[in-house]
Amino acid sequence: METNVTPKYDISNNETNCCPKFDPAPWDGQALIFKDKLFVKAKTTNVFHIPLGMGKMYKKTFSSIQSADAVNWNQFVCLSHDPSPWKGEHFFAVTKEVQGQEMVRLTGNFVTKVFEGPFRDAGQWCKAMNEYVRQKGKETQKLYFFYTTCPKCAKHYHKNYVVGFAQIQ
Repeated sequence: METNVTPKYDISNNETNCCPKFDPAPWDGQALIFKDKLFVKAKTTNVFHIPLGMGKMYKKTFSSIQSADAVNWNQFVCLSHDPSPWKGEHFFAVTKEVQGQEMVRLTGNFVTKVFEGPFRDAGQWCKAMNEYVRQKGKETQKLYFFYTTCPKCAKHYHKNYVVGFAQIQ
């Protein structure tokens, strides 16, 4: 198992010129290790875990990452975590420091599980992730979710895949 590597994110199948069609198979049931993996951290204001201005934040943050030539398309991932119902944190994996952005490094062991369905099922996904981790004899430290497509693209592809990332002890 390689450190700081996620499954390949294939951007070649992109009918929308926005989000590529996501292949869930390589992402489901993975064990990943991050050691000081570099991310740009962005924030949103949430209302009961629903982010406000997510599209605007995403475009602004990702534009600065692209301008800095800090995207590794094969290893793309954006992890979202809600520390409270009122705040969202979003972590964009990058290849180098991005000027003007908050930089963080994540270290830990993670397991993944792929879900498919509407965003309103996020509460069920949290419970399912925690149960998945318990079945492995581990304990969840923190939950993140990788929302693989925006709502417009999920409608186009007729699938809304979301990858749960549980940081485990």
